[in-house]
Amino acid sequence: MKQKPVRSLRKRLKAGALFWVTSMLLTSAVLRLGLEIGPAIALENETSSAAVAEPAGSADTRVVTPDDLKQLMSELEVREAAVESRERQIEERLKALQTADAAIEEKLTAMAEAEAALTETLAIAKSASENDLAALTSVYEKMKPKEAAPLFEAMDPVFAAGFLARMRPEVAAGIMAKLSPDAAYSISVILAGRNANVPRE
Repeated sequence: MKQKPVRSLRKRLKAGALFWVTSMLLTSAVLRLGLEIGPAIALENETSSAAVAEPAGSADTRVVTPDDLKQLMSELEVREAAVESRERQIEERLKALQTADAAIEEKLTAMAEAEAALTETLAIAKSASENDLAALTSVYEKMKPKEAAPLFEAMDPVFAAGFLARMRPEVAAGIMAKLSPDAAYSISVILAGRNANVPRE
């Protein structure tokens, strides 16, 4: 009878020891799982963030550094300086062209004024010359043919023909009648040929 309690005590001790060993193993497993799950979740979050930030298939995994940014800014400044220099050159050329245009405009205006003045001077000269010829022709017309004939005889035939052409026909005929045959012939040839080269059509 005394053996039964000993056996049941042994059974209880075995069951208690087994319980305690099992409890300790479970506790250890839970502790390990708890300690390792945090870093595993953090690692998973980092991996998924990297996958979102950089699309799949991207070959360039280079990280932009502050030195890269400085170099980029330096290159941009150099390009900006070159563009500003080019703009200044273009502005200077435009100013030079505007100055040249203004100078050309002034010269054209001066030339137009000079041409107008020259035209006016020529008109005055022509008018004065015409007035002088008309006055001289009038003087020769008022002279008697025998007095005017020696003057026309001494003149160049072209010059004499010019005066005779301006005179009234009856006066010119009186002077021609008093000229020598050679002078009258030369003047007649000139008068006849004055309009020979005028176009007929």
